[in-house]
Amino acid sequence: MWIRSTMAYRASFVMTTVGNFAATGLDFVAILLMFSRVDALGGYSLPEVAFLYGLSGMAFGLADLAIGSMDRLGSRVRDGTLDTLLVRPAPVLAQVAADRFGLRRLGRVIQGALVLGYALGALDIDWSVPKLLLMPVMVVSGSAIFCAVFVAGAAFQFVAQDASEVQNAFTYGGTTLLQYPPTVFAQELVRGVTFVLPLAFVNWLPASYVLGRPMPLGLPRWIGFAGPLVAVACCALAGLAWRAGLRAYRSTGS
Repeated sequence: MWIRSTMAYRASFVMTTVGNFAATGLDFVAILLMFSRVDALGGYSLPEVAFLYGLSGMAFGLADLAIGSMDRLGSRVRDGTLDTLLVRPAPVLAQVAADRFGLRRLGRVIQGALVLGYALGALDIDWSVPKLLLMPVMVVSGSAIFCAVFVAGAAFQFVAQDASEVQNAFTYGGTTLLQYPPTVFAQELVRGVTFVLPLAFVNWLPASYVLGRPMPLGLPRWIGFAGPLVAVACCALAGLAWRAGLRAYRSTGS
C-alpha cells in the first residue's frame, strides 16, 4: 500500500530518493576531505576505508529500508494506536516494519553500493573462492544484524516509550562507527562492538579477512566467517526481546 502510494507521485519519489542519496553521501565527502590532508587513516588507505564504508552503508541501508520504521513504535505505545495493530490478523512486527514504508531509503543503498564499487575497483585484492563467497554474505548477515538491533531497540520502547533516539544511537550511530577503521578507536570500544553489541561482524572482521589485514583484537582469521552465526543469534535474541515487550504492553487505558 505504501509503495503504491509513493509511486503515485513519481517525481516526488525521485526527488526524495535523490535527496536521501545526497544527504548520506555527505558522510563520504567528509572522509574525502580527511584524505585530502592525510595519506592514511589508522593505517588504512582511502580505498580500504571506502570498502568499509560501502559495506556498512549497504548493510544498514537494506535494514533501514526493510525495518527502519520500527523507531516509530514509541509514539504508538504512548498514544495507544498500537492497539489497532494487535487486532489485525497479521504479525505486529511486520505491521510496524511496514508502517509508512519509505522506498526513498533506496538512496542510501545505492550510494553505499557505488562507494563499494569504487573501492573494489581501486583495491588490489588477492581474490580467492572464500573471499568471493564472503562478499555477499557480509552484506546479508550485516543487514540481519542491523535488523536485530532495530527490533531490540523497538522492544526497549515498550518500557521506555520515548527512546527512539536511544535506538538511533545504536543503529545510525553504529553504521557511522563502522565507516571508519577499527584502528582509530580505543581497544575497549572495539571489544564492546565485538563481544557485547557485535556490530564488528558487519564489516570490520570479515573485511579484515578480505583485505588481508590483521584481525582486530588479535582474533583468529576464521572469525571473519562467523557473521551469519552471529546474525542468527542476534535475531533470535531480538525476537525474544520483542515477544517479552509485546506481552508487557498494557495499552493506555483510554
